[in-house]
Amino acid sequence: MPATMRAVVLDAPGPPEALTIREIPVPTPPDGWVLIEIKAFGLNRSELHTRLGLADGVTFPRVLGIEATGVVAACPGGEFEIGRQVMAMMGGMGRVFDGGYAGYTSVPVAQVVAFTSSLPWATLGAVPEMLQTAYGSLTVGLDARPGQSILVRGGTSSVGMTTAVLAKRNDMTVLSTTRSPAKADALHSIGVDHVIIDDGTIAPQVRSIVPDGVDTALELIGTPTLADTLRCTRLHGVVCFTGMLSNEWTVQDFYPIDYIPRGVRLTAYGGDAGDLPPDVLQQFLDDVTAGRATVPIQRCYDLDEIRQAHADMEAGTATGKLVITT
Repeated sequence: MPATMRAVVLDAPGPPEALTIREIPVPTPPDGWVLIEIKAFGLNRSELHTRLGLADGVTFPRVLGIEATGVVAACPGGEFEIGRQVMAMMGGMGRVFDGGYAGYTSVPVAQVVAFTSSLPWATLGAVPEMLQTAYGSLTVGLDARPGQSILVRGGTSSVGMTTAVLAKRNDMTVLSTTRSPAKADALHSIGVDHVIIDDGTIAPQVRSIVPDGVDTALELIGTPTLADTLRCTRLHGVVCFTGMLSNEWTVQDFYPIDYIPRGVRLTAYGGDAGDLPPDVLQQFLDDVTAGRATVPIQRCYDLDEIRQAHADMEAGTATGKLVITT
């Protein structure tokens, strides 16, 4: 076990240049925690919010990263054997304590999910938070059922694309949005049935396809499009507010009777590793290995490219997940 590791440290909110790579001590896990040797990690909008100073409860300096994928390097309580492949996510990672932008991270046992896979680490590193958020939104947030229709607002985001993949595996009809016609083929390639070009007001387009409105809708853009997404949804349909790609998450002067269409149900989802059962993760990875499912990855970077990766994430031009390999 090395004494030190390379890590991406943020001393205070700022531009991508505020992210600095330093040599810092490898953490020592207490009982109930797991030390993970990180092989890869995905980038998330949550980390962008932290870098921009928009996240609550963050102390600095901080190693960012709300997820990590790798192997167990130490586990004082014996909950996981050394060398076990694991993914970790949420639970204060990268905000309350140092997260996954490093060679190693120490996380609570409850935030760790074990798996077995021969997929490349770059592919595996894209999965944890992306799959957990998509699966949790479909199950906890929407209670989605086979045969239903779903609108994914923010369809070319990593969570949006993963939601479409999971929804098609659940025999759902998927409508997915993008602001760029050039990204339509990427959505069709993962099984999306109807691509909606998002000009800010898509309810007429959606209802031309599903006249009564969709059964379920996943809002990943944020509050700027939420009211319109609600208008896309049928009586007794469900809209789940999960994402904030717009960096806007509050509704000013919210009057529910005026804002929410009659009989449409509005829920929200924000979860952690407990919402991703190990068997669901394993089955998804097995399906990817067998070619029955896809991990939507836009680009892989080296750790030294973290500033460029954050700039690309902030620009919002990616179609799928951005991944760092260590």
